[in-house]
Order: sequence, then structure tokens, then C-alpha cells
Amino acid sequence: MSAGQAKFKINIKEGIIEIEGTDTFVERHLEKFEEICKSAIQEVVSRRLSGIKKSESKYMLGENLQPHGFTSMITPRAKPTNKHLNRPHVALPPIPVDLKGNHNKIGLREFYNQKRPSNHYEKTAVFVYYLTKFNKQSEVKFGEILSCYDEVDEKKPSIIDIVKNSIRYKGWLDQGSGKFTTVLTISGENFVGFDLPQTKDHIPNVLEQNTRGLICK
Repeated sequence: MSAGQAKFKINIKEGIIEIEGTDTFVERHLEKFEEICKSAIQEVVSRRLSGIKKSESKYMLGENLQPHGFTSMITPRAKPTNKHLNRPHVALPPIPVDLKGNHNKIGLREFYNQKRPSNHYEKTAVFVYYLTKFNKQSEVKFGEILSCYDEVDEKKPSIIDIVKNSIRYKGWLDQGSGKFTTVLTISGENFVGFDLPQTKDHIPNVLEQNTRGLICK
């Protein structure tokens, strides 16, 4: 039904009117159509009862034409909705995690500068790689990834969407044991370890050792 059309349904037998259209249209015409249909119902009933005794006619009119016996059903046209507006927003806070360098590992900031990821999918893969390989974590929480963004002074994305799309389209990550956890895949290891820029002349020995360990696996 187009915007300029309306729909009317009149049931005289049951005393029901259905008007479908915009709110403005319904409000403007409802009272008018109620009066028209009340008159029509009264006329039909009067004709049917013309041959009946006055006492019976009076009783039936009283039963069928009560002031509140007329029912109007209004069906306004449904307004379009945006499904995305109904999607609940989950606010995940950063979770503190050790991202500083020491004699056993390189710091995240230095590792990040060496790998130079260009988008959020690559950045997230680098962060999960770092936490898996250098912090020895079996899986990574989304909040820990957000802390990595803070450490390298980068703007944080919608991490839930980034991880979900990385799992689905990139294959660098996989679902962890918890709802908001993820794990690094073999593809993710290979991408960060070999496909992103390699600056071996500036990588400490500990990074080279981890890379060799990755190759052996």
C-alpha cells in the first residue's frame, strides 16, 4: 500500500470499522466514519424490525445500539525500523596486562613499530601474537587487546566486531574458551611472523629465538 492510499474495512453486522493509514489520516477520518456507520446500522436495524411489535423493536434496538457498543479498530501504518538500533552495545573495559620489555622479552611498543600493521585486523593479530608468544598466554581476552591499543597510543575499534570478522574472513584468530576471548591460529602466526615486515637487524635475540621456535612448530 503506497503512502497516498488508505484501507477501510466495515463490518456492519458486528459494528466494527478498521481504518489503516497514517496517524494523521486515521485521526481526521475516524470520527466521521463512526457517525456514518452508526446511522447506517440504525437504518438497517429499523428496516428489519419494521414488522415486529413496538415492544420487541424497542428492546432489540436497545440491545444493539448502545452508545458504547460500537467498536473501532485503528491500524496505523507501521513505521520502518532500523535493526542496528536495537542491537545491544557491549562496553568492554581494558584489562591490565604486562606489555613492557625486559631482559626476557621485547616490549609491545617496539614490536609493534617493527611489524607496522596497517589496519585494525593486522593490529589485533599483532597484539594477540605478542600476548601469545611473549607473554605465554594460551588465550587472550578482548580487554587485554584494548590495553594493547592504549600501550601503542592507537584509537580503539569495536573489538568485538574486529575479532569476529577476523575469525570469519581472515582466519588469523579463533574463538577462545570464553565469550570474549580469542586464540591465535597457525595462519595468524604465519602472517605476523613472516608476512608483516621483518627488521631482523633491530630485533633483539629473544625475538629471533621466538621466531625460530615458531618455525619448528
